[in-house]
Amino acid sequence: MNAPVSSPSVSPARIAHPDYRAKLMSADDAASLIGPGAVVGMSGFTGAGYPKAVPQALARRMEAAHAAGNPYAIKVWTGASTGPELDGALARAKGIDFRLPYNSDPLVREQINAGTVQYFDMHLSQVAPVAWQGFLGPLDVALVEVSAILPDGSVVPSSSVGNNKTWLDRAGKIILEVNSWQHEALHGMHDIYYGTALPPHRRPIPLVHPNDRIGQPTFRIDPAKVVAVVATDTPDRNAPFKAPDDAARAIAGHLLQFFGHEVKMGRLPASLLPIQSGVGNIANAVLNGLMDSPFEPMTAYTEVLQDGMLDLLAAGKLAMASATAFSLSPDAAEALNGEMHRYRDRIVLRPQEISNHPELVRRLGCLAMNGMIEADLYGNVNSTHLMGSRIQNGIGGSGDFARNAYISIFMAPSLAKGGAISTIVPQVSHVDHIDQDVQVIVTDQGLADLRGLSPKQRAEQVIANCVHPTYRDQLSDYYARALRDSYGKHSPSLLDEALSWHQRFVQTGTMRAG
Repeated sequence: MNAPVSSPSVSPARIAHPDYRAKLMSADDAASLIGPGAVVGMSGFTGAGYPKAVPQALARRMEAAHAAGNPYAIKVWTGASTGPELDGALARAKGIDFRLPYNSDPLVREQINAGTVQYFDMHLSQVAPVAWQGFLGPLDVALVEVSAILPDGSVVPSSSVGNNKTWLDRAGKIILEVNSWQHEALHGMHDIYYGTALPPHRRPIPLVHPNDRIGQPTFRIDPAKVVAVVATDTPDRNAPFKAPDDAARAIAGHLLQFFGHEVKMGRLPASLLPIQSGVGNIANAVLNGLMDSPFEPMTAYTEVLQDGMLDLLAAGKLAMASATAFSLSPDAAEALNGEMHRYRDRIVLRPQEISNHPELVRRLGCLAMNGMIEADLYGNVNSTHLMGSRIQNGIGGSGDFARNAYISIFMAPSLAKGGAISTIVPQVSHVDHIDQDVQVIVTDQGLADLRGLSPKQRAEQVIANCVHPTYRDQLSDYYARALRDSYGKHSPSLLDEALSWHQRFVQTGTMRAG
């Protein structure tokens, strides 16, 4: 059981409104306001801006209740993934009954795959609208980390925005964690837009460039709903990125060559279009590769700002970046905090219903670069499930961008598990992105440009460019027999073999035949 942590002292400048200072209490006292069965909307997006003290206190209450033989679990809504002090602590206490919309915590993943936690995996742009539509039911509590409360009662967001605006508006009760670790210069970096509405009252969102600011820098909160304010001084926690390996560098090289070709052909401007990059070591390697590219000044309209994008900003290669959260290694987070004033006018953090809004992605013409678990011959992509049934993380925002991007790119090494798994398979075991939403597939072996191609033409490009030599003959043999024997010749498939590679791995530990 985690030991109680005493509340740190907090500067009056961080909680400058007297009504809110009067509601200061310990994390344990605040946690007592969240009862069993509560639906709690928590801040947090890729390990940034999540509450850190109250969830741990809540986990202690859950463990004590369970020890006494009493049930105690809650439903957790967030922006995306969080950190070990939230998802990890609640999972260890067996305190999560339901989770949405994205998770990367290994213990929560284990419980989801064991069937003890119900998980609703959904497109990130849809979470706020779905919450407003009401079919998920009421939101009891908003537990949100902020960086300051101003004298007028407005609230400065933290290092992520996510769905916090919606949680604060929808919840019956609000608990605020004011984190003094978050830099005071975050004030002014956010753009909180209050112009969204449900049909039939929707209006166009007036954003036409990635650097447009269309909202206000703070949250509006009904002070009557605030039941507790908790002072914290705890850093965000993200794992450091790994140095790019040979496969990541090869993927980056293929992709940069492709961009250069698109510029030469007149299909992209010399500075590219706004880039969107998923989270991870390969995505970060691509961003690092852009450092030595001829493309500048670039812009970004994306979900998260990670190390490689911060480096591009520092070097002047990236003019500005729009996101909903940071996803920085500890070293990069420390560097950002040391120079926050330098970046405040070049970074915009927005609610994820805006950062991931499909119409805005299409209007701006984003270049979407996302990771995948596997792809098949025809370009269908699985980004969430291992062997068809074990959830890995979730679809996140990849679908928001892939279907609406100017160019939709998915990338991964051609092998996994030391060669026991081929990333390119006859048929994906789970479909997150249909072939119509996938335009480019990149592995360390090469790049397949699938735009404008029929299914059989796509298959030929994928086999020729993306499959590792270990599996190329095996896949070519399957495809040749599918051309000969399949029920139809448009997208040839052998129904009794299409998922045999996955079944072979489950049974023998490898996809290799023979």
